[in-house]
Amino acid sequence: MTVKTPYLEAVTPEAERSLGSEWLALRRLPFRIGRECRLVAGRDGLHVAERRKQVSEPNNDLYLLDPGPRLQVSRAHCQIEADDQGGYRLLDRGSACGTIVGNQSVGGADAGGRHVLKDGDLIIVGTAESPFAFRFRLTD
Repeated sequence: MTVKTPYLEAVTPEAERSLGSEWLALRRLPFRIGRECRLVAGRDGLHVAERRKQVSEPNNDLYLLDPGPRLQVSRAHCQIEADDQGGYRLLDRGSACGTIVGNQSVGGADAGGRHVLKDGDLIIVGTAESPFAFRFRLTD
């Protein structure tokens, strides 16, 4: 059996900026995705209210900078993991807005949830209005 490497392909400019390129191989699983910081509105615009300390162990492998005004991405939003049958699944980590895989909503309202991933699945981190859209891909 050939093991295929999973990767994320950017679908939107915001996703590409987050990945730092058009695609990113997921070399270590689970691969965790979440918000880099919390932005709060002030009289003169949005400000960073908290930020991960550089000396602490990261909570995520991919940090998304969510500009608001309605936050789409939770600090611990979702992860991609291997399953027991050699496939992959997305686990919503109890996010507020949920994650969309294809046309299926996963999690949301802090409930969490799971969805089997197939090559080519569209993943939107947050609601349908979220700018963070990726395509799940498998390659030899």
